Amino acid sequence: MTTERMVVIGGDAAGMSAASQARRLKGPDELSITAFERGHFTSYSACGIPYWVGGDVAERDDLIARTPEEHRARGIDLRTRTEVTEIDVAGQRVRSVDRDSGETSWTGFDKLVIATGARPVRPALPGMDAAGVHGVQTLDDGQALLDTLDRVEGRRAVVVGAGYIGVEMAEAMLKRGFEVTVLNRGEQPMATLDPDMGRLVHDAMDGLGITTVNRAAVTAIRTGPDGRVAAVETADASYPADVVVLGIGVEPETTLARAVGLPVGPHGGLLTDLSMRVVGHDNIWAGGDCVEVLDLVAGRTRHIALGTHANKHGQIIGSNVGGGYGTFPGVVGTAVSKVCDLEIARTGLREKDARAVGLRFVTATIESTGRAGYYPGARPMTVKMLAEYRTGRLLGVQIVGRDGAAKRVDVAAVALTAGMTVEQMTALDLGYAPPFSPVWDPVLVAARKTVTVLRKAGTA
Repeated sequence: MTTERMVVIGGDAAGMSAASQARRLKGPDELSITAFERGHFTSYSACGIPYWVGGDVAERDDLIARTPEEHRARGIDLRTRTEVTEIDVAGQRVRSVDRDSGETSWTGFDKLVIATGARPVRPALPGMDAAGVHGVQTLDDGQALLDTLDRVEGRRAVVVGAGYIGVEMAEAMLKRGFEVTVLNRGEQPMATLDPDMGRLVHDAMDGLGITTVNRAAVTAIRTGPDGRVAAVETADASYPADVVVLGIGVEPETTLARAVGLPVGPHGGLLTDLSMRVVGHDNIWAGGDCVEVLDLVAGRTRHIALGTHANKHGQIIGSNVGGGYGTFPGVVGTAVSKVCDLEIARTGLREKDARAVGLRFVTATIESTGRAGYYPGARPMTVKMLAEYRTGRLLGVQIVGRDGAAKRVDVAAVALTAGMTVEQMTALDLGYAPPFSPVWDPVLVAARKTVTVLRKAGTA
């Protein structure tokens, strides 16, 4: 019996999920599995790093789902601190280098899985590599930031960027006792929301003592005589800083794939079919933050860097490599976050997304509470809903509030996946009791108001 060779590039969610699932389906005599990870850690939650930095998670190892030793015990040849530097598609092999010894070697494959993840956006600006400037993509990054926070004498933190990572890191720095300024080049924080909903986030951050400066594009990092960061410069002002955290976003890490001509989409991610096989290559799969996925609402591919998708991709890839079968149909763009007790959620399309794909739509925004208004602890919640003009098909939902606001977006995510209209949503049989919801859940109130707007427009 011939043993097939599976090689995995990347040791986090997608890569090790694929390796683990393939191993469940085939033993070492049928399938050898070699995985390369350039860092020290595997199968960890990068999404949890802000909460570790902020002290909500006590230990770094709490974020690790499975250690390298655990993977090796399951029959996976996992090589940490080893970086793949070249893919030879025709020769079915990869070149790797041991980052500690510098030794290089080639490893052959019959099945290749590319799970190289994403890299933080780090603009090529003066001072961006200065001591005290930190990204937070990996556990090593998180540890480096914590080491700086333990040493630094000043208490001024500047966070560059106001997306998910930016607002979460702003909260973390606030909890660590820093005076926090967030510099955001956009109109409002959380560009994944429409500006009117982002304004609610801005107001809440101000109320927490976080200074948020919008339309503030960074031009340089100024350093002191010791070479450490001293201030962050924009075109209009200078913001003193003892530590800088970059939360500008990420982009697909596809350097290896591009070098050998593998297909990438408009957002720079690898393109795959439903089985997560790279388009045009029968023996190469890709998953996680390095790929683009189909947006089921917009009908276009997009890049979404989330562990939920990465783990699903890995399971599907592992099943297909291991002789089973699985597909990944696409996403609706659901995401949740928080800054202190303010919860932020979105799914589907924003107004600009709908316009970009040529959809006509109506919107409705409502204010409600997360519990019955008379029940102790009821707090305000704002829900915005987009529906397609004429058809009434749900296009997107955004929620900002407290007291269980964020996970309400899951109702909308299911409705989007099912292609429901907002009128159909008004009849959904959602759970009710005063401690959990008003008689009319806020999502249903938003759906009812959207139906009213459609009727006034003569479309429903």
